[in-house]
Amino acid sequence: MFKKFTESENVSGVTQVKSSVIRNIRADLLEKYPPLKEYADVILPKKGSYKMVKCHERIEIIAVNGEPIFFRQRDDFYPTLRLLHKYPVLLPEQRVDKGAIRFILSGANIMCRGLTSPGATLSPAEKDDVVAVMAEGKEHALAIGIMKMSSEEIEKVNKDIGIDLLHYLNDGLWHLTDIK
Repeated sequence: MFKKFTESENVSGVTQVKSSVIRNIRADLLEKYPPLKEYADVILPKKGSYKMVKCHERIEIIAVNGEPIFFRQRDDFYPTLRLLHKYPVLLPEQRVDKGAIRFILSGANIMCRGLTSPGATLSPAEKDDVVAVMAEGKEHALAIGIMKMSSEEIEKVNKDIGIDLLHYLNDGLWHLTDIK
């Protein structure tokens, strides 16, 4: 999604967000990500400067005080990796083996074999859950994705795509730092 994303080519506009819209977004995020409740006043301050960055392909990025923290594709919100590195409890984790790292960093979806091989850890998750993708031997998440199958299905089938990648280290959204 953000593989060839550049601010100059993909951003179509930046607007200030009304306080009523902020309240609705905040309520949606607190409902979708229950661990966010503990950090809500820090991540989504009531008196912050909220900007909505409209991008091509129906993508919107929410920036608070200039920092992109969530992005929305169609109707769902997802945290950015920078936010996930600060607050790793926001998403459940799936761990891939060392061999999958280079493919993920080039934007490839995660195959079931990368989640079931030695060195990987497949945590319980349902289909369509948003997860943080961790790597064997690494401390921070290297990607955010959506489960294409439940954990049980991945163990049983053990082929095809297990996690559909949304955002990964060093992609265009990762390089989007300060929004004015």
